[in-house]
Amino acid sequence: MPRSVLLVDDDPAVVRVLARFFERQEWEVYQALSGEDGVRTFEAQRPDLVVLDVNLPGLSGLQTLEILVARGATVMMLTGQAEVNTAVEAMQLGAESFLTKPVDFAHLQTAAERAVEKVELRRANETLAERMEERSRQGVLGGSARMQELARQVDLVAASAHTSVLLLGDSGTGKSFVAQMLHARSPRARGPFVEINCAGLSATFLDSELFGHEKGAFTDAREMKRGMFEVADHGTLFLDEIGDLAPELQPKLLKVLETRTFRRLGGTREIEVDVRLIAATNHDLQASVKAGKFREDLFYRLSVFPLTIPPLRERSREDVLELVHASLRDLHRRHPGSPDGLSAKALDLLVGYGWPGNVRELRNALERALVLARGADRIGPEHLPEQLRAPGAPRAQRQDWEVLTLDEVERRHIERTLHLTAGNRTLAAEKLGISRATLHAKIKEYDLQEVGRQG
Repeated sequence: MPRSVLLVDDDPAVVRVLARFFERQEWEVYQALSGEDGVRTFEAQRPDLVVLDVNLPGLSGLQTLEILVARGATVMMLTGQAEVNTAVEAMQLGAESFLTKPVDFAHLQTAAERAVEKVELRRANETLAERMEERSRQGVLGGSARMQELARQVDLVAASAHTSVLLLGDSGTGKSFVAQMLHARSPRARGPFVEINCAGLSATFLDSELFGHEKGAFTDAREMKRGMFEVADHGTLFLDEIGDLAPELQPKLLKVLETRTFRRLGGTREIEVDVRLIAATNHDLQASVKAGKFREDLFYRLSVFPLTIPPLRERSREDVLELVHASLRDLHRRHPGSPDGLSAKALDLLVGYGWPGNVRELRNALERALVLARGADRIGPEHLPEQLRAPGAPRAQRQDWEVLTLDEVERRHIERTLHLTAGNRTLAAEKLGISRATLHAKIKEYDLQEVGRQG
């Protein structure tokens, strides 16, 4: 994907000269003649670099700089020869570097490339950190044989950088999370992960979102806009609710999958991208094909590797128990002062409930409980939604609870508690109701030393 730059200067002649220079280097170029317009354009396009003039009418260059830096922009300043003090102030406000007019293009090229290389490195580090965080807190799908097999298939297809994946399952089962797992465990993990929901969007709007548009392509197209396929170049594009994709967009999507090229709305140039597509739906796409609502060739192109995500009512008690603890661990960090544990009765209600809303409903229930239980020792039944406690509440009919020996039950319970307490053995012993010495002995007996190192 080409690098991109936003030029902000009130002198159209300067903008034209700089634009020609960057276009010769095959950069995407955006232009603005005022600070206000520059901020709006940055928010809409998110370019890699901003070249900003110090002297601007209205919102000054330094004011514009402060706003852009606060919003994550990498900014190079343009100054006159007599504005060195201003340039120093700009550096203190977060400018990457500054150039004096008239611009030395060799210096400009070197400075721009250095600035964007730092941006790309920062993004790669952030992506890696997010990926490691995601793996650490929600790295598994579940412990049952069914969910472990799903995890195995996720790892297999993740290793293939180009294979299209179709995620099937009820609403709220975690298809977005599985899509992120596929990306994080793939060779594309350092590239962008871009998600867009196809439901409820008009065909024209979704066309622009996916493929972008050229300036003047329609009434409100005042600037060229890159679509999500361009944004996701060298990464992964996740199309949720693919069954709702408008019929007129289905041939365009098929073309991208087959040729890896497309045209922006209103454009004539073919743009080539390297994107892995993951699609998801809670519809029966084969039925939609038979009804003539979905193209058969597109269906087969999307479903090279289909994966079905089971609803919570079909997952084992062990799977739901792991999901409860993983979600609680994640949500607890967002709610300081809330308890980090569950009473036995609350846990039984959570694991035994049918969860018609699946993972989404479970996480919402836990977050509400954390808010209500702030200051309490642990989450109790009284903190859970009323529908979980109602006599007629839908209960899951799970027959696949694994039969374990008492030793294995104890080992898993200790391991789970150590995870829940982030490896703090003193706290884990307290929650388990045993002495620290007994816990140490159990850790050694069950070979859990790595889990408990932090204590």
